[in-house]
Amino acid sequence: MTTKDHAEWELKAVIADWEALLERLRSQGAVLEFEGRLEDRRYDTESLDLLTRDQVLRLRAYRDLNGTVVRSSLDFKGATERRGDYKVREERSTPIGDPGTLAVILEQLGYQVALAIDRVIVQFRLHGAVIRLERYPRMDDLVEVEGTPEAIEAAILATGMSREVFTAASLATFVALFQARTGIAAAVSDAALMEGISQDRSRA
Repeated sequence: MTTKDHAEWELKAVIADWEALLERLRSQGAVLEFEGRLEDRRYDTESLDLLTRDQVLRLRAYRDLNGTVVRSSLDFKGATERRGDYKVREERSTPIGDPGTLAVILEQLGYQVALAIDRVIVQFRLHGAVIRLERYPRMDDLVEVEGTPEAIEAAILATGMSREVFTAASLATFVALFQARTGIAAAVSDAALMEGISQDRSRA
C-alpha cells in the first residue's frame, strides 16, 4: 500500500502542439519553476530485482540551459497502484550534491543503469499541481500533471486539453504507442538516439 504522506499522483498525455500549450499555460497564470534538461538514470541489479517488484531506484539531475547541474536527487518509487483514473506510487526523494560520485557508489554496490531517460522540460506550477512538458530525443512530446486529484483536475482544465487524452499509462506504454503509430523506434535517451543513428548508417 502506498504511504499516504509520500504518495505521487499523476496523469500524462501526448502534446499535440508544444508552443500552443506553453502559451496557454502562461495565459492561465502558470508559474515557471524550471526550464532545461532533466536526466534520469534508473538503477537495478543484474537480475533486475527492482523491476520484478515494480520498484524504481533513480538518480535524477536537472541541468539549466547552460548545461550546469542545478539540483539532483536520489529517488525511490514503490509499486504502481491505480486509483480511479490516476497512477499512484510511493515516492521518496533526498537531495544529493554530486550525482557523478553517487553513480560510482551505486555501481560499486552492484547496481547498474537499467534505463536512461533524457528530455528537455519546461516545468510550471498551477493550482497546486506541477505541470511538466517533456521533449524526448525521438518520441511524442508529453505533459505530466502531478499533485492531489483536485489539483490535477484543475490544472488539466487550465491546459485547455481534452480530459480524455490524460491517462495513467507508463512511459513504456507511450513509447509503444509511438512506435506502433509511426513505425519508428523511439529514443528516450541521447544514447539510444545515437545508437539508432549508428544502426541506420550501418544498414545504408
